[in-house]
Amino acid sequence: MSDAVDAVMEQWRKERPELDVWPMGVVGRLSRLSRLLERELKEFFAGHGLENWEFDVLATLRRSGSPYELTAGALLRSAMVTSGAITNRIDRLEAKGLVERVRTGHDRRSVSVRLTPRGLEIVDEVVALHVANEARLLAALDPGERDQLAGSMRKLLESLGDAPPTA
Repeated sequence: MSDAVDAVMEQWRKERPELDVWPMGVVGRLSRLSRLLERELKEFFAGHGLENWEFDVLATLRRSGSPYELTAGALLRSAMVTSGAITNRIDRLEAKGLVERVRTGHDRRSVSVRLTPRGLEIVDEVVALHVANEARLLAALDPGERDQLAGSMRKLLESLGDAPPTA
């Protein structure tokens, strides 16, 4: 079996035989796979009236547990976007009636973002379908291959400084 990345690597081997292009095999495939998966997920979420980022915010709030509420800062750390982008995302989800801002404590500046009942209903409906869709996308791998791939990617992510968000 060969893929588009094999073809690119072969071209480089012919043009620059002194280069060891093995990294292109990994990074090129990860990049291509990321684009293909992103396209598939975009189509899936669009079929449910959502953008990828909308589901990401809703799912982050949902998995935080009842009352399905986090500070904007916690959402920011989870989303890996700028503070302006997270504010914009919250504004847009609030306009759609999927989240609400809630004042917390005595400090008027302290605000949390909470799923509305409609937001909770939507994320609960879509998440099971999303997991099934992801399983479909990974169907070419047997369970051992999936575990090995997940472990290798975890190791690489950790080596590049990707860590779980902290509260």
